[in-house]
Amino acid sequence: MHALNLSKAFTLMESGPVVLVTTRDGDKLNIMTISWTMVMDFTPVFAITTGAWNHSYAALHKHRECVIAIPTVDLLDKMVGIGTCTGADTDKFAKFALTSVQAKLVGAPLIQECLANIECKVTDIIEPHNIVVLSGVAAYVDTERKERRTVHAVGDGTFIVDGRKLDRRTMMASKLPPGV
Repeated sequence: MHALNLSKAFTLMESGPVVLVTTRDGDKLNIMTISWTMVMDFTPVFAITTGAWNHSYAALHKHRECVIAIPTVDLLDKMVGIGTCTGADTDKFAKFALTSVQAKLVGAPLIQECLANIECKVTDIIEPHNIVVLSGVAAYVDTERKERRTVHAVGDGTFIVDGRKLDRRTMMASKLPPGV
């Protein structure tokens, strides 16, 4: 084993997949790229890490809802582009040629080009840690989409693409929640 600079330790377990989070503030739609996500429960409860440095945070804090859109590897350059500009002066849907789709239960839009979308309500914001806790209220998946590989950020400007799916459902049956 070789020593690793502790400031780079997060690159060993950066969570994923990279997601796009949409918000709506009045008529203004926005998208932010988030690589720090967590599944907190099977019910479904999720967490993302973001704060006032992201333009979307004000809308997320004010309206307490969003959509987590799950893109695939073919959208990698758009994901990175979205994360490197601000919605304060950029219409990201237009700039990155993404299609907003009206959600059913929240004001923030779904993203048509993504593999899946989860409508969420904010249930808690843990300010000292910039953690936003979300409760999923509706979910959609594009079963027709051919590209299904998601992308995971390493945290140093590189990414890992999902590979082969390994099935151990039978072995894990006693630990899986009903209906999964």
